[in-house]
Amino acid sequence: MKESILDVLLYLFEHYIADDADTLRDRDPLQAGLIEAGFTPAEIAKAFDWLDGLAQQRPSAEPRCNGPVRVFHGPELDKLDVECRGFLTFLEQQGVLDAAQRELVVDRAMALDQDELDLDDLKWVVLMVLFTQPGAEAAYAWMETQMFGEDPEPVH
Repeated sequence: MKESILDVLLYLFEHYIADDADTLRDRDPLQAGLIEAGFTPAEIAKAFDWLDGLAQQRPSAEPRCNGPVRVFHGPELDKLDVECRGFLTFLEQQGVLDAAQRELVVDRAMALDQDELDLDDLKWVVLMVLFTQPGAEAAYAWMETQMFGEDPEPVH
């Protein structure tokens, strides 16, 4: 079965990271657990590279308001459909993401090994990005409620 980077990331997030972000520091037990779960070493390495890319691109903890308007082009249009792009705009307008975080989400979405992402995949990327952002606890909690809550806040 062909696993994607996103499959490995979701497994990591659901089984390890969501409970303790510090578990990423010791990767040997994580890798062993992932191999035991059926993921290939190549996909595991790609997922760790994706996480390293996320850690290297952390925006400053100081939120920036009124960021530039985002114009998607080329491969971004191919990978992120209208629904995904609209959702990113919505999150920024609602203050869930600032411009720097939006760019980090777009960068990490583009780094996935999928030709296109659906809205559910993008929501997971947003959740993982927010999880790593200092001061984004409220935005993370809101996003988590949207994904897992029985009564998510209506999208206007």
